[in-house]
Amino acid sequence: MTEPARFNEADGVAALGICESLLIVLTELKVISEQDARDLLIDVATAHSQAADASQTPERHRAVAAIVRRILDGKDGMRH
Repeated sequence: MTEPARFNEADGVAALGICESLLIVLTELKVISEQDARDLLIDVATAHSQAADASQTPERHRAVAAIVRRILDGKDGMRH
């Protein structure tokens, strides 16, 4: 794997970790409800599932939807 590819992959993993942590903190502090957080994740998964059909890189959208579904299932999205 080339250096730029590893850096791009790290960007995605970092973003995922930050977003997961933010959703946890926002729900724990009662800034948003757990249902609002779930609804947001469902919207993301649905949008990427639908985008896969029209995309030149459908596998990327399907992978995003799968990661988000793992989070919805109560699993750590960063462990595939």
